[in-house]
Amino acid sequence: MPEQAIFHEIPLQRPSTPLLDRISSPHQLRLLSEEQLSQLSYELRAFMLYSVGQSGGHFGAGLGVVELTIALHFVFNTPEDRLVWDVGHQAYPHKILTGRREDLLKIRQQDGPAAFPCREESDYDAFGVGHSSTSISAALGMALAAQQKGETRRAIAVIGDGALTAGMAFEAMSHAGDIAPDMLVVLNDNDMSISNNVGGLKNHLARILSGKTYNQVRDSGKHLLSGTPGLMEFARKTEEHVKGLMAPGTLFEELGFNYIGPIDGHDLPTLLRTLQNMKDLTGPQFLHVVTKKGKGFAPAESDPIGYHAINKIEPKVRVEDSEKRFQVTKPKFANVFGQWLCDMAEQDTRVQGITPAMREGSDLIRFSERFPDRYFDVAIAEQHAVTLAAGMACEGMKPVVAIYSTFLQRAYDQLIHDVAVQNLDVLFAIDRAGLVGEDGPTHAGSFDLSYLRCIPNMVVMAPSDENELRLMLTTGHQHKGPAAVRYPRGTGPGVAIETGLTSLEIGRSRDIRQGQETAILCFGTLLAEARIAAEELNATLIDMRFVKPLDTEKLIEVIKSHRLIVTLEENAIAGGAGSAVAEYLSSGLDCNLPVLHLGLPDRFISHGKPKDLLAECGLNAEGISRSIRQRFKSLAPTLNVGNAS
Repeated sequence: MPEQAIFHEIPLQRPSTPLLDRISSPHQLRLLSEEQLSQLSYELRAFMLYSVGQSGGHFGAGLGVVELTIALHFVFNTPEDRLVWDVGHQAYPHKILTGRREDLLKIRQQDGPAAFPCREESDYDAFGVGHSSTSISAALGMALAAQQKGETRRAIAVIGDGALTAGMAFEAMSHAGDIAPDMLVVLNDNDMSISNNVGGLKNHLARILSGKTYNQVRDSGKHLLSGTPGLMEFARKTEEHVKGLMAPGTLFEELGFNYIGPIDGHDLPTLLRTLQNMKDLTGPQFLHVVTKKGKGFAPAESDPIGYHAINKIEPKVRVEDSEKRFQVTKPKFANVFGQWLCDMAEQDTRVQGITPAMREGSDLIRFSERFPDRYFDVAIAEQHAVTLAAGMACEGMKPVVAIYSTFLQRAYDQLIHDVAVQNLDVLFAIDRAGLVGEDGPTHAGSFDLSYLRCIPNMVVMAPSDENELRLMLTTGHQHKGPAAVRYPRGTGPGVAIETGLTSLEIGRSRDIRQGQETAILCFGTLLAEARIAAEELNATLIDMRFVKPLDTEKLIEVIKSHRLIVTLEENAIAGGAGSAVAEYLSSGLDCNLPVLHLGLPDRFISHGKPKDLLAECGLNAEGISRSIRQRFKSLAPTLNVGNAS
């Protein structure tokens, strides 16, 4: 059978997909026979391999849900029926089948499709996502809205076993089980974390449990026993017990869902029949399917973590024609953090490493292997991660929470209530600060300076390069109280990194160059671009280092010798580091000096290459120079700025 074929390489030439080429919407998909659907799954997997090789992007999750995606769109009347994907890493096959096949070749690029489902992009994207564990809540809201409007459309949430670890998913299921709307939750279990295996007996059981005969008998029995509460409860417990012997669904039954499964998520005929059976069942339904991440591509099947996402596949270049062999690979900021954590843990046995399912992304692999007793991956549970750290700090430990900026937003209450209010020694290593590029606004760290600097007791630092990151991590570790160090994705300028564990004086900036008229106060890794602009304009440049507390002595010094202050940050201007400077200058200093704030504009920045997005926001050297010149012209048209007028 073609759907059983295993690919061993990503095709560099476009594969032949005659059946897929005829599908521009699920309406056409529903005209195919079951045999054609099997052929379609093969072609869809082949095209996805080719397209992601051309563009780069999320990989393994989409390969694992090819059959499930086909079955859902075949059985349900999308987009009238609302299909909600959780996170969205697995939504590439969905995008291909819903009219975006050719556009997928430029996914995650400027003016191309978003990396995740996006309501503005397609009517088939029922809910915009990027963060995990939102699908059940959203689908429940859609089901309730349909119910109130008297509409018969269905709401389907597809959630992975990883996303199901978050409390929000269980909150939604608890609510759904209580009010019993007509909705379906599909658990895509691709890590074998709930069930051990899938076989013919379980597939057969799933077909029985989802069939009309079983459910008619089940409902009739409930009606007959409704007048005898004791017998009714006994029957319910007996049904749960029988299901529990053969399927791991008792938990979901207790939450109020009718559990079906687990079934093989790559067995298309079984998927189709089970979904057809469940389509017209009333009340909350739960289908458990087991899939293999990276299905159909041998390297991804054997290494699903490594193939979570891939870069664009470039043509092979002969070694003798390539200068890359002479280049020294620069460490990423995450690598600097990972090395620092190991070094500090060697010296301080109180150090604990905590991450909400970001071991690889935050570069905690070495730490987890060298200090397994001090490493805690709490799964997708950001709130728990922060309060876990607070509990450790109460007992004299020195926990380090490695987390992405955009995900720390989900634990904001715990950050304030459990850590800052109690002034506990928790260090937050905040990765992916600023614009992250191809993953778009759901993953951009645009707001952390704004939401951190307003919290009492917090120390907030923004390193300008790799060595500054190491210095600031040590500073935060030694500080008595909560501290945060925010740093971007990818590499820095490539400066030499000290091997020691030296700290900085808290609240002290450093001078980069002395100039005239204009003082640029830079917070973070835009320093390299700021340096180019400062040299062009003969401006003073200061690496502020600390967003909280500010180096107020330096600010007083600056306002005495300059005519314009420019604040620069890769964060929202509203409430950010520049706002902190403006607040201080207006706090009784009798300072009328104009201040120009440069940062991220008051809108969500779309996906694209980080370099292009920074240019779009005016945060490259050219944009910084241009903004300063324009501001000076508005203040004094005849005033010279450096070499320009």
